[in-house]
Amino acid sequence: MAKDSLFAILMRAPWWVSLVVAAALFAAVRLVLPAAAAAAAAVPFIGITIFAAWKQMRAPSATSSADMLAKLREMSWENFSAVIGEAFRRDGYEVTEVYKDAIDLELRKAGRRALVSCKRWKVAQTGIGPLRDLAAAKQAADADDCIYVAAGDFTANARTFAGDNGVKLLSGAALAVLVARVERGKRGWFRS
Repeated sequence: MAKDSLFAILMRAPWWVSLVVAAALFAAVRLVLPAAAAAAAAVPFIGITIFAAWKQMRAPSATSSADMLAKLREMSWENFSAVIGEAFRRDGYEVTEVYKDAIDLELRKAGRRALVSCKRWKVAQTGIGPLRDLAAAKQAADADDCIYVAAGDFTANARTFAGDNGVKLLSGAALAVLVARVERGKRGWFRS
């Protein structure tokens, strides 16, 4: 689905926005067509409403995301790398521990290979240096993707570099969502 399509925009918006669009569309179509046709026109937007509501109910709140990131920063390296590996496994990846230079994990899924770097997960703000190392490792290994994982934030220059060089950044709420299922299933890992 295109990033800027109406459906993509509605899935990122609060769930009730899709419901308002569905109701408005139903009312507009109902002015010229029978109720069955108006309902049929509104059905896709009702579907988006249900999907968006389901996603938003499952997403952690800002407070729980902050709590999860704090827990991740308190972890030992061994626990953190185990949680990240398990989180990717639960997303359907085959995970291999590498721990060499800029690469910590190698992921495989659907014929694609991604390299993951997460050694500096505790850093409050990551700059370009580690991202440059990961991008170089991706190129040297001829990998399809690379992912940099951090519980902190990234500088503006680092975000620009990542965008320009195909480095996916995994932090904040997205990282909290990824590891939340692991926390529920394996509570022992969430100790320092």
